[in-house]
Amino acid sequence: MFARKVTALLKPNSISRFRFLMEQQVIPMLRNQNGFQDVFTLFAPGADAVTAISLWDSASNAEVYSRATYHEVLKRLAALLEGTPKVDTYDVVNSTFHKIADTAAS
Repeated sequence: MFARKVTALLKPNSISRFRFLMEQQVIPMLRNQNGFQDVFTLFAPGADAVTAISLWDSASNAEVYSRATYHEVLKRLAALLEGTPKVDTYDVVNSTFHKIADTAAS
């Protein structure tokens, strides 16, 4: 399993609109992506910051999303964002939500 973490600053007082766009536009786009498993979106009110962690079957599926669809997501959210979001990627070691094969044992 693979994870993408996207951290962004929101313009003041835009969390409601951000939440709406995530629910109505972004999450449906994610659900149509091969290998997409889940997404968690976190909000830090004092900093007007959001972090989205998406889980993918593989790094290659996440990469396809990153090249093909992520730019459309940014366009839809652009009016709410301050600056450019920061993207980090990870191999998922364990999760209580998903059964993850131990690739090291193979």
